[in-house]
Amino acid sequence: MTISILDANVLLRFLVRDNTAQYNQAQQWFKEAEDGRRKIIIIPLVVAEACYVLGSFYGQSRDSIADMLEIFISQRWLQVEERDVLLGVWQYYRKGLHFVDSYLRAWTDINGGTILSFDKALLKI
Repeated sequence: MTISILDANVLLRFLVRDNTAQYNQAQQWFKEAEDGRRKIIIIPLVVAEACYVLGSFYGQSRDSIADMLEIFISQRWLQVEERDVLLGVWQYYRKGLHFVDSYLRAWTDINGGTILSFDKALLKI
């Protein structure tokens, strides 16, 4: 089985479908993973980059970004590092926190502890 780590540009091509050839290639790789012929790993940094690009470059709304990425990282054929934390991010992201702040909140929800920050918006949610 081939082991591959996913780059944000592949995820973006798949989600926005703005390049047909690259969308088709991404779809083929994901089908290989779904069929058990390829292991695809995605890390939180890639999700953060995709989140940023979807909002800044593609002008997607927070709800749209959250919906797309939440559905994608929920796929069982995808090996997602810190899946539980990433799935928890979107409740805070939808409330207006930036991705990293949302990640910190979700991380403490899962793992316990507190966040050391001077960011009042982060601490009050």
